Amino acid sequence: MRVAAITPILVEVPLRSAVQGVHGTTAVQRSVLVRVTTDEGGEGWGNVDPTPGYSLVSASDIHDAVARLAPALIRADPFNLHRALALMDRETAEGFEAKAAIEMALLDVKGRALGLPVHSLLGGALTPEVTLNAWIGTVAPEQAAREATGWLRRGFATAKIKISGAGPEGIARVAAVRAAVGDRMALRVDFNESLALAESVAFIRQLDPYALTLVEQPIVRTDLAGLAEIRRAIHIPLMADESVTGPASLIEIIRREAADIVKVKVMKQGGLLRTRQMIECAAAAGLRVVVGHGFGLTLSTLAEAAVAATCDAVMPGCEAVGPLKMAGDVVRDPINLEGGVIRLTEAPGLGATIDPDALKRYRVER
Repeated sequence: MRVAAITPILVEVPLRSAVQGVHGTTAVQRSVLVRVTTDEGGEGWGNVDPTPGYSLVSASDIHDAVARLAPALIRADPFNLHRALALMDRETAEGFEAKAAIEMALLDVKGRALGLPVHSLLGGALTPEVTLNAWIGTVAPEQAAREATGWLRRGFATAKIKISGAGPEGIARVAAVRAAVGDRMALRVDFNESLALAESVAFIRQLDPYALTLVEQPIVRTDLAGLAEIRRAIHIPLMADESVTGPASLIEIIRREAADIVKVKVMKQGGLLRTRQMIECAAAAGLRVVVGHGFGLTLSTLAEAAVAATCDAVMPGCEAVGPLKMAGDVVRDPINLEGGVIRLTEAPGLGATIDPDALKRYRVER
């Protein structure tokens, strides 16, 4: 079996309702799908979901990167993931998102051909289900409290609260949520790089009374020395997210002792295999890991659940909750996350089938 074609496809899928975050309001998700076909009629799909403000590249950029990488893989063995990654690396040292989408589709091809789910191809799952982390945007404290109790009723045991900058409303939002849920939910906060280093420690210390699991990426992603300084001065575990890109960034975070926890995403790390490698590296250094992206479709969500289920260093509360925000999807049976868990499937590959009508409805031209 050989790779016959690799096709990138742009889609735009509306959200159920606009989501308010540190980077602004999001109402539509623009994602990239990748279809891999083989000379024996095999097929596999992958997808990545960049977020404006968080991701440094757009969906159009990723689409074009996939198109540039595709010729290097024509006639390659779709089962040999290491070889495929090496061929793509020869073309560019960057392009993590495009490589992730292609590798995901190749794993889907392999799983379908062998009749095995992706988590089996990764070595096997340690758990049959992955718990999910709810989210609360940069909304008024009263609304945040209502949303938190709603998540709790649905079965979610953890939630992330977004905070933009060092204003008093962020503290009030956290206080309102903690008062609403008591000790029934684990809470984490995410600054998305919105604090200045000089104000970070004093502001984060104001969050001490609220028993937080972690604080995420308070300052700009490039300032690892600043992250290390903050970590030494606060009592809440510090998680790096935007600062974690390729393996070299993780090694530097470990070397500087700049985080207690790191967050990885299949899109950001360049594929499922490399995400697992980075999780194992972090675990060897004594760091815990959170997995997941906040916006996205079923395919990328299933991929991250498969990774999370295979590593015991991964913390409860996977953040792959994108389908909960979406008003549509590109697969026939979008994954149901309403109960706060992803139950692993034994279906071959990623376990989802593309819906041609939905693909036609949401596809946009490059």
